[in-house]
Amino acid sequence: MSEAIFAAGCFWGVEAAFREIPGVTATTVGYTGGTVETPSYRQVCSGRTGHAEAVRVEFDPARVSYEQLLDVFWANHDPTTLNRQGWDMGTQYRSAIFFKDATQQAAARTSLEAQQGRRRKPIVTEITPASPFYAAEDYHQQYLEKRGQASCQIGLRTDEAADVDNGRAEAKPHSGESLWQKLLKTRPSSN
Repeated sequence: MSEAIFAAGCFWGVEAAFREIPGVTATTVGYTGGTVETPSYRQVCSGRTGHAEAVRVEFDPARVSYEQLLDVFWANHDPTTLNRQGWDMGTQYRSAIFFKDATQQAAARTSLEAQQGRRRKPIVTEITPASPFYAAEDYHQQYLEKRGQASCQIGLRTDEAADVDNGRAEAKPHSGESLWQKLLKTRPSSN
């Protein structure tokens, strides 16, 4: 199994999105990128620890590639808002990719450059080496799933959504497929 760590705002919705993907074997919400060992949710929310709310994704690279996980990461938040997703504000809600090795780092940079070409606003996502990851409290794990919710809607319009509304791109009808199904069908295989 391989591991990836992503921060994209509140970790509940991000975790739910990754849990849907075939080939993802486990997810853990937690905190990373800060200076305090074993921080609590309350400490992280203070904004004084430097940690981001993040999701550790364990995956089988024979079934899903790191590049496919990056696609899901970009699709599930607005990477153009600094330290904010929806109503959640603070450095703990920043957009970040915590790479585990040089291969992940290169893939993250390539992916960011491709995403930037599709957006009007600059992407503010950090690409940084992974640091210690601390699992969040049990009640945060699979939070939405425990409450019968499929996703966490933040209600924030991305610049891509604004382009559709302003007539710059054609809106696509809903096909009934989940996001991961669409991404896996459109993403070329790396094998």
